[in-house]
Amino acid sequence: MPLKSFKPVTPANRYKMLPGFDEITKSKPEKSLLEVKKRSGGRNNQGRITMRHIGGGHKKKYRLIDFKRTKRDEVATVIGIEYDPNRTCRIALLEYADGTKSYILAPSGLTDGAKVSSGENVEPTVGNAMPLKSVPLGTAIHNIEIRPGSGGKIARAAGQQAILASRDEGYAFIKMPSGEIRKFHEESYATIGTVGNRDHMKEVSGKAGRTRWQGKRPSVRGMCMNPVDHPNGGGEGKSKSGGGRQHLKSPWGHTKGQKTRRKHKNNTFIVEDRRKAKRR
Repeated sequence: MPLKSFKPVTPANRYKMLPGFDEITKSKPEKSLLEVKKRSGGRNNQGRITMRHIGGGHKKKYRLIDFKRTKRDEVATVIGIEYDPNRTCRIALLEYADGTKSYILAPSGLTDGAKVSSGENVEPTVGNAMPLKSVPLGTAIHNIEIRPGSGGKIARAAGQQAILASRDEGYAFIKMPSGEIRKFHEESYATIGTVGNRDHMKEVSGKAGRTRWQGKRPSVRGMCMNPVDHPNGGGEGKSKSGGGRQHLKSPWGHTKGQKTRRKHKNNTFIVEDRRKAKRR
C-alpha cells in the first residue's frame, strides 16, 4: 500500500506521510457487525486516573472480528476491504452462501471477489484458515490460536507474519515475528498469509493534533517535573548529576531496565528465546 507525501506548504505537511487507502473498497461499515465502544479516559470506577496519557479523541465503534473462523468448510466471498479505526491493519467483509456476514483481518493480496474458507481440508491460499497440522512447512501465517478454539491471538498487527518451521509429537514449531521460536498445539487454527497494510510503521502524523484525534494525550518527561510529581524530577535547571539523572525510575518505583515479566511465568512452550535470535 503506497503512502502519500504532501507539498511542504505548512510545517505539518513537511514530513507528513499518510496512507493512500488505495486498497479500501467499502467506505461504510456493516451495521450488524458494529458495537458501541465505551471510553474511560484512563479513569477507574472512582474517577481517578489509573492510566496516564489517555483521553479525548474521535468517537469509534468496534467492528466484531471473527478471530475463530467458526463457519468451517463453507466458502465465503470477500465483498469489501474496509478501514478499521481500532487496529493498524485493514479488515475484509465476508459473505457466506446463506447470507451471513463476518469480518476477518485482511491479509496482503486479498481483494474483492476472492473466495476464502476455513477447515482441515481447504487449500493453503491467502485468507484461508486451517489447523497447523495441515499448513505446509515454511508457510507465512497470522492470527494464530494459542490454544485450540480460543481464537487467533498471535500476529494480528499490520505487516505481521509468523513462519511454520516444523512439527513434532503433536506440536507445531513457529518462528514468531519477534524471532522467538515457540511451539503450539497442531490443532490450533491459523490464517494463511501476511497481515496487510505493511507500510503502517512508515506513517508520519505530521502534527500533534492528529495524535490527539487518536485519543492520546501528551506525555511529559519525568525530568521536567518537580520532585513531588516524579522520582526523576527536580534539580537546578537541566540537571544531569543531582536531581533528574541519578535515579531513573517510573512514578511507581520501577527502575529503568528492570524486567517486568513475571518470574514464575510458564516458559514451557518457548523453544528459543527472541533475545538469543537477535544476537546471532
